[in-house]
Amino acid sequence: MKIFNTLSNKKEEFKPQIAGKVNMYVCGPTVYNYIHIGNARSVIAFDTIRRYLEYRGYEVKYISNFTDVDDKMINQARKENVSVADLADRYIKAFVADTTALNIKPATFNPRATEEITDIISFIKVLIAKGYAYVVSNDVYFRAKKFTKYGCLSGQNIDELEEGASQHISVEEQKKKEDAIDFALWKGQKTLDEIAWNSPWGKGRPGWHIECSVMSTKYLGNTIDIHGGGQDLQFPHHENELAQSEAKTGQKFVNYWLHNGFVTVGEKQEKMSKSLNNFITVHDLLKKVDPQVLRFYMSSVQYRKPINYTEDGLRQAEAVLKRYKNILRNIQERLSEKNDVSDSDLAERLIDAKKKFIAAMDDDFNVQNALSVMHELTLHVNVHLNNDFIDHKNLQDFVQLMDEWLLIFGVKITTEMENDDTIQKLVDQRNLARQNKDWATSDQIRDELLAKGIILEDTPQGTRWHHVKA
Repeated sequence: MKIFNTLSNKKEEFKPQIAGKVNMYVCGPTVYNYIHIGNARSVIAFDTIRRYLEYRGYEVKYISNFTDVDDKMINQARKENVSVADLADRYIKAFVADTTALNIKPATFNPRATEEITDIISFIKVLIAKGYAYVVSNDVYFRAKKFTKYGCLSGQNIDELEEGASQHISVEEQKKKEDAIDFALWKGQKTLDEIAWNSPWGKGRPGWHIECSVMSTKYLGNTIDIHGGGQDLQFPHHENELAQSEAKTGQKFVNYWLHNGFVTVGEKQEKMSKSLNNFITVHDLLKKVDPQVLRFYMSSVQYRKPINYTEDGLRQAEAVLKRYKNILRNIQERLSEKNDVSDSDLAERLIDAKKKFIAAMDDDFNVQNALSVMHELTLHVNVHLNNDFIDHKNLQDFVQLMDEWLLIFGVKITTEMENDDTIQKLVDQRNLARQNKDWATSDQIRDELLAKGIILEDTPQGTRWHHVKA
């Protein structure tokens, strides 16, 4: 298996520290609002990666945090006249509800920044003792230049970073810092109503970057296998995480850095973000879109590539899922027939497809190539289903294979056939009308059933029916 490591800017052979086990940390949301589909893209991308690693037999320990205190949290809490803790609780519940609907596997653990204050303070103390951090008033800053590899993850030049940073910080902050690129580990309390904790440097709260270093090393060890997040986190968040973590431990922080592409919207394909006010929340979207369709749509593009969100894209994803559901339903119907035959060609195609699927996903989780394999196999199985005699065993193997593969994409298709005597009687009446070439009655019954949300499918093996939303 090869995955693209942002640190080396190339694909590398994946070798976890412990054979058969993967430690994985993915930066979670700042819980001051509902997540938008740009946020969801990251959650879905790394859930898909996790699911594939588990499909390949790895035991994955998956940690994803909640940032439940920072400037955005404080400002939003003030705006709503609630406590930061109450705001966080509300949107953590919303996050869980939205991601559950999208069939995101629960993390092994979701640590919260506010519950790790003691460990954050201890971490900062070590950085100060090692000379990597310094105290100014009630603030603590990290000496970026002292960490000689600073800029290695994002590939940025220190001098350029320094020049850019000096143009974006206030005169007051410039006076506090030894260097413009130094970043905050601890922020002193500014006003009495601001949430704060006691520390050796006075009352205050942690900076944004420090929490992920503390939580990832606490729950996964000083060196972790995979660290994931959106491309927008590569700098400064992940760059700062890397610097402060390795400065503290003296060990390599992450073996493989993975960053997912953005979600863009509109003809101009602008990056979706709350700051541009062009975002769509998952909370609102799920009121009108099938969660499985949204999940499949967002997971059907390779994680490093951007997704341009469109309603047409959603419709295409829905159509693909319907095709998969139809073939699985058709197989279920045909397997009730006593017409078994052995088909060596189908057996070979299943074996070949599995090899190709794994080869595609082993190549930096190339879901698009994997979906092409699924599509080609489905076409062949559809042809096989038109035969009078079918290979029961290999069709059952196909169903199992599709169930396993679709679950990697977070999709679980149910094919239980509806059993409603009233509907079946109407279907039987329509079939009799068709036999008698009474097309008017046949069409009338079809329209009546459609009004009830029932779709009819006339096949060589008989008429099948299912609900529109099934």
